[in-house]
Amino acid sequence: MKIRASAPWLVFVTLAVVSVAGQEPASPKPSVKPAATRGWTAPKTAWGDPDIGGTWSSDDLRGVPIQRPDEFGNRAQLTDEEFAKRDAQNQQTRTQELNRVGAFRNDVGTRTARQTSLVVDPADGKIPPMTSEAQSRGAAVALVRRSAPASWLDRSFYDRCITRGVLGSVLPVIYGNGNQILQSPGYVSITYEMVHDTRVIPLDGRPHVGRTIRQYLGDARGHWEGNTLVVETTNFLGDTTGVGGNGGATATSDALRLTERFTRTAADTLSYEATIDDAKTYTRPWTVLLPLTTQPGYRVLPYECHEGNFALSDILSAARAEDRATAEALAKGLKPPAPSVWQGGLAPAALPAEGAER
Repeated sequence: MKIRASAPWLVFVTLAVVSVAGQEPASPKPSVKPAATRGWTAPKTAWGDPDIGGTWSSDDLRGVPIQRPDEFGNRAQLTDEEFAKRDAQNQQTRTQELNRVGAFRNDVGTRTARQTSLVVDPADGKIPPMTSEAQSRGAAVALVRRSAPASWLDRSFYDRCITRGVLGSVLPVIYGNGNQILQSPGYVSITYEMVHDTRVIPLDGRPHVGRTIRQYLGDARGHWEGNTLVVETTNFLGDTTGVGGNGGATATSDALRLTERFTRTAADTLSYEATIDDAKTYTRPWTVLLPLTTQPGYRVLPYECHEGNFALSDILSAARAEDRATAEALAKGLKPPAPSVWQGGLAPAALPAEGAER
């Protein structure tokens, strides 16, 4: 069991995916779109559906960038030499985390992936350019997030313990990457470890709800294509979360249509492929591929978000303290203190130039 205490400004404790100690499977060499292991037969549920149930994690993909570095071009997989280098780095990270002393320890995988990026379409492994509308939306949010928040509404949905969105809950981050799938006749449910979201996906062919009904995780409908569960999700509430770790990056719009494919390819591997189609945000659809894995002992444990979300009240308290310090300095004719950098999951911004206004 791994128990994590507070990060510097996120005051919370989480209980994350756990595994049986001492088990270290050999690193597989998956193809870009993993095929079923030779000689292995996909199991069925008692009612005859393909069995994809279990607790799956994206921990093994933490060393794989979402976008492909330029050096790889259109090459989707590492060479043997590049793979050996990544595997050595992963082994070093695993050893470091397993021997870490202190209150906070990151999750690490047990396998090394050959993918050069999580994005597999377009062929260059890059996220397509954003539309001008999305660029404007993203810039407006970035401006707010890099300033002291006026209220809780200026922080992300992740900061506020509301949701990380669908893709933000699957893409690998430093911990909390468990995805628990449960099946019953006519339904599949997916519980994401962090921020305790659960999707209930009907398989009976019913239509989507009306267009006026919008949800953080959208309205999902599933069907089987052979051994693959295909889930089509619409009716998203726009401008909430983006396609990045913990729901970061520019938020998707209400036009988002998400198509996910879940295929069991081995006893311990579930291929997860997701196509993001959002004409208001991206200039073309694009696809990510994540071979999710498990091992004996994996399970999802409760996630107590920020321990009652004291982090958010602390963030707002710090912002008001900064406001007071600035006002007091100006009232005395003194130079105000240098402003803090309030990132909120965004890429670091350049600090304001000397003498520049906030």
